[in-house]
Amino acid sequence: MSMKKSFNIFSLLFVAGLSYAQTTGLSTDQNFIYTKNCLNEDCSRKTEAVQYSDGLGRAKQVISIKASPNGKDIVIPSEYDSFGRQLRSYLPVPQTGTQNGAIYTDPKANAAQAYGSDPYFYSESVQENAPGGKLLSQRKPGSDYLGHSVQYGYGVNAADEVKKYTVTTSWLNGATSNAVSPAGNYGAGELMKTSVTDEDGHQTTEYKNGKGQTVLVKKQNTETYYLYNKYGQLAYVIPPLAVSQPLTGTVLDELCYQYRYDSRSRQVEKKLPGKGWEYIVYDTQDRVLMTQDANMGASRQWLFTKYDKFGRTVYTGIFTSAQNYGSEGRQAEQNTANAAAVSQNESRNPGGFSANGVTAYYTNSAYPTAFTKILSINYFDTYPAETPARPSQVFGKNTIGDNLAMAVNTKNLPTASYVKNIEDDNWTKSYIWYDEKARAVGTYAVNHLGGYTKTESLPDFAGVVQQTRLTHARLASDPPKVITQTFEYDSQNRLKKQWHQVDGNPQELLSENIYNDLSRLIQKKVGNNLQSIDYTYNMRGATTRVNDPANPGNDLFAYALSFFDPSDNTTGKYSGNIKEISWKSAQDNILRKYAYRYDDLNRMTQGIYSEPDASVPQNNFFNETAAYDLGGNITSLQRNAKGQFSATAELIDNLTYTYTGNRLSTVTDNSTNYRGYPDTSGNRISYDVNGNMISHRDKGILQIDYNILDLPKYIKFNEAVPSRGGARYVNTTYLYSASGSKVRKIYQYKDGTNAYLASKTTDYLDGFQYESDATLANPAAPFILKFVPTSEGYYNFENNKYIYSYTDHLGNIRVSYFKNTNGSAEVLEENNFYPFGLKHEGYNQTTGNPSYNYQYSGKELQKETGWSDFGARMYMSDIARWSVIDPLAETTTRVNPYNYALNNPVMFIDPDGRKAFAPEPVEDNVPRGGLADYYLRGGYESYASYNQFLGNDMLLFYKGAGGSGGGGSKSPKTFGETEWFKSIMAQLYDKVNVDLPELVLKGYGRKKNWGGAISTYNINHSILYNGISGMQTAWNRIMFDSGRQLGIAEIDRGGVRMMGGDMFGFSDLAGIGIERISEDHPYVGMALGVIGLVTLKKPQLALAEEKAAFYSVAYEMKLANNLYPGKSSYIHFKAANTSLANAMISDAKFAAGMSELGITIPRSATGNILGKSPTNWVWHHDIGEGIMQLVPKSQHPSIPGGPFWRIMHPELKGGMSIWGGGYNK
Repeated sequence: MSMKKSFNIFSLLFVAGLSYAQTTGLSTDQNFIYTKNCLNEDCSRKTEAVQYSDGLGRAKQVISIKASPNGKDIVIPSEYDSFGRQLRSYLPVPQTGTQNGAIYTDPKANAAQAYGSDPYFYSESVQENAPGGKLLSQRKPGSDYLGHSVQYGYGVNAADEVKKYTVTTSWLNGATSNAVSPAGNYGAGELMKTSVTDEDGHQTTEYKNGKGQTVLVKKQNTETYYLYNKYGQLAYVIPPLAVSQPLTGTVLDELCYQYRYDSRSRQVEKKLPGKGWEYIVYDTQDRVLMTQDANMGASRQWLFTKYDKFGRTVYTGIFTSAQNYGSEGRQAEQNTANAAAVSQNESRNPGGFSANGVTAYYTNSAYPTAFTKILSINYFDTYPAETPARPSQVFGKNTIGDNLAMAVNTKNLPTASYVKNIEDDNWTKSYIWYDEKARAVGTYAVNHLGGYTKTESLPDFAGVVQQTRLTHARLASDPPKVITQTFEYDSQNRLKKQWHQVDGNPQELLSENIYNDLSRLIQKKVGNNLQSIDYTYNMRGATTRVNDPANPGNDLFAYALSFFDPSDNTTGKYSGNIKEISWKSAQDNILRKYAYRYDDLNRMTQGIYSEPDASVPQNNFFNETAAYDLGGNITSLQRNAKGQFSATAELIDNLTYTYTGNRLSTVTDNSTNYRGYPDTSGNRISYDVNGNMISHRDKGILQIDYNILDLPKYIKFNEAVPSRGGARYVNTTYLYSASGSKVRKIYQYKDGTNAYLASKTTDYLDGFQYESDATLANPAAPFILKFVPTSEGYYNFENNKYIYSYTDHLGNIRVSYFKNTNGSAEVLEENNFYPFGLKHEGYNQTTGNPSYNYQYSGKELQKETGWSDFGARMYMSDIARWSVIDPLAETTTRVNPYNYALNNPVMFIDPDGRKAFAPEPVEDNVPRGGLADYYLRGGYESYASYNQFLGNDMLLFYKGAGGSGGGGSKSPKTFGETEWFKSIMAQLYDKVNVDLPELVLKGYGRKKNWGGAISTYNINHSILYNGISGMQTAWNRIMFDSGRQLGIAEIDRGGVRMMGGDMFGFSDLAGIGIERISEDHPYVGMALGVIGLVTLKKPQLALAEEKAAFYSVAYEMKLANNLYPGKSSYIHFKAANTSLANAMISDAKFAAGMSELGITIPRSATGNILGKSPTNWVWHHDIGEGIMQLVPKSQHPSIPGGPFWRIMHPELKGGMSIWGGGYNK
């Protein structure tokens, strides 16, 4: 439990007062918070910001001092209505120069510099005309959105509006067992409903019962029901396709989500639609011990995880049980685990034990001890015995060792990670070196073939990488390749130039960046200005043009996006959907265009192709049309292509789909043209018990076998070579590490004699890609190094050339080019795609580079199958579906788990095959770092959430599911290669191409909470592209708090610092000016959001001791013992509201303080206290037993994430999970 301590507010003010006077321009007659981020040792380079506040502590102006590339101030003004509400949120406004921090009289007057003549450079909300009035509408910035607001509605259900189900709960094998039956409809007024209608008129309505549980989410004509057992636990999710059918056992198994819990409210059994039951076993500390899916259950295997006493994952593996697969077997294993509770933690052991070709320097005393194989090992604090010699320095800077007697050492730091290949006993062993500030500055990884990759980086004072060096050899005996990169930044650490060098070759200037006043990238000179790429944005920061297709000049490629004003005079789209895309390539200089149509669920129904500038308009050549059922399964798909012998469009695909549940059973092509889907259509597609496709005979695939991570390991085709021992089939074999990283592919195929299987073997080693072509004439062909990616394309080792790439907004690689012998840009390859990703054929075709097959979404095309490898799954663009179930299917239960990009491939990408994201901002996001910034944010609302996507989402997800109360685990998956993402990562995070490296992070925050197994460090595949490992990048990101961008003060390492905008740096609180805190406004500090105040009748300071950091608490109370565990959060909230109401009645001054903070007790129309949080505040279940705290919603957002939320939830758990019995959902 975190202890609360009193802290004198005036000591903070005294410290602040010593330093803020250094900036003489501050308006000292105002309330302000001044922050400074030192970017070098003497702070001659720095970022500065000041927030001016009114007498109630509300921000009225935030100034980023000299923040633009030209040294101009950037100001965000604020204003409030008569009820103190901020109904307008202004975009940043660049000023004409700088006032060195002084407040501006009229900062909005300069908006035309950035936003032209459009006066609507703000978003606007409309609320009821009363204090605390409900939100009625919201409009995004820009005059385009006038008349296109998001509308909010509130009410109760009608009598026949919502179906009602009865869930009967019993107990079986130590877990809840549920049965569901229809029970008519809810009576009128039994449910509260809230509706949101987007800018295009599409409505989503949520219905909640009196306990605050969501019962139904209705999106247009589709309904998703959530059913709860008698303990308030989520028991079923009924997706739209199942709602329209009787809930038979078959419908539940094929279409619905089912959950079961043990007596400690831990989710122990779950079933996803179309997939077998999955089981979870816990230790007595509620940590996931073992997980099992249906495929593993067939051989009685479990994935296990072992921990040390700090909860860090130390090794994982496979255990073969004596128990049969099923609920009874799970209970038996749980009982055994409970009985072994005396010894639950492993510890370091100098002797260790040997297994699967490696020595693990740990004890083996925690259950299970008799495991089948070990898959990964993680070391912390000290290095294992066989660690290679640590360099004493990296780039001239000292590294630290593991001598724990030294003042600076590796205590609490991850030091090494070993990961085994799944199908053999070869290992990848990775080690991390740290500098004296505990920053990861080097790695050394021995790959599964015995070669190595060494990375070194040179961070400056603020942690921004200035130079990197990567040394790589496939085998230990191979001569190494050395890649060196150098980076140049401006005064605010925006990347200006990036150089790249291979071995002793001359340096290549990969890119030179130019930014506008809002720090948006507006021009990039690629390949020493081989191509100059121009970027154009709308007011909200969304890209509208890359170059200009109407006037491309010397540009090899240009494209434009249209949202509001399509050329076909149809209605624009305002909710984020792209209405039109046009592009032009220098190969034929023809303007091409796709116009898009969508249904009411924002699913793309048509991509209509045209060539509008042709003398005879060429239309419909590459049309694609799709129809869907209620679950998002494609029911029909039509495709056109340009006629082979005519100038008209031909229908090449007229596909009809049939299903068993969500599993695709058959695809039948009703066209008579077989240029598209194979003419052998109509064969039944088969699946295993995990829902993985195991045959696709239409495409000649007879068999697909999968490994424990549901990744394909063997594919057999219907071509065979006769031999004395029987037919030898053409096949593809994949080899993966236990982290899910693809390390090798072997394709065996017929050679010209039809009597021999030739083979092509591809090795994937830290981004370096090798090939060996073995034939009858050359059976021992050597491995040839083909390429390594760069931030702007790749380096071709065979001809020693840099290949550069144009990518579009989805990351598709559209045009690749190089510098020819004349010194000019020459096109190597061009790719254009149907909306769902199939490549256009019949124009602008070039030979390209046959070894480089990264195309759609930047993913590698598997030419043998036509699949695209996204990492976690293989995508089939010809039928627009995945081949296996989504590992994160539970995050999008409304749609089937095989859908691609929510059936909107124009707007969404799927970076790794697990979840769709919007690469452009679709909400009112203010870009803070230009193109790189909001590409990284992926449509997220804040830095905190996109850092969760980038950093904290790098978790090793074990198989199984987390549920209420017990956490859970999911399966390890690789993240695939995303060219656009690598390029953007190179600009922003340590300037390297990082392929979403998998780290096991057990919790958020600093090293105290970083309990990770670096077992999933993706050392084998593609994280070391340009010289600094993804492991050290991710560690530094976690170590030095992604939340520092939010400008939040934090007490850390014995001093006060301010996290304020440099994700790499060491920030300090240079000054806090709070001039007018008086007896009349004792709560202003909390409103300022910098000093956390606990108000228990009187203000005190809340200090979360474990992380030595603040969060704000307005009121704290303890629940009666009979209210937990097992009671709903509604009951807890009602009791807390009642306690707060009584406190306000008994103390008028306290009540006045609550009023100043805008806190009102939620009541019904009749005056009864309700069990919900006050508006803009959240009742937080503290980790202290029974403690309820009222905290600002800004610090405890609905979507978990951010530094305050992490402080409140050590190890990602709050009080409801720890002592409350689990959330009632």
